[in-house]
Amino acid sequence: MKETRLGEFEEVLLLLVGILNEEAYAFKIAEEFKNQSGRNVSIGSVHSTLDRLKDKGFLTSEMGEPTAERGGRRKRIYSITAIGKRALEQSRDFKVNLWNQYPELALNKLKILGIK
Repeated sequence: MKETRLGEFEEVLLLLVGILNEEAYAFKIAEEFKNQSGRNVSIGSVHSTLDRLKDKGFLTSEMGEPTAERGGRRKRIYSITAIGKRALEQSRDFKVNLWNQYPELALNKLKILGIK
């Protein structure tokens, strides 16, 4: 049976694919990961995680057009599938539910107090 849950790094990369949209290729994803997190990530770990997300059915990919800045090479562009979006929603809902159970940091409590 295929694993359908998301690990933390998988979740972040899946979100970055959604954020980057038509610019979601491995190098750009790694670059955006660094911009968003302040941490470097190896291109190899990005590639292997993207492959794993494809194997789970959360992503699809297609080859983009060749570009001059890449010496005429094409980029593999990733897109989130409906199943991938559902996995992100489930992951978010699970975490929000846990946050709401943590009395000192409950999101609903903070919203009521006007704290975002």
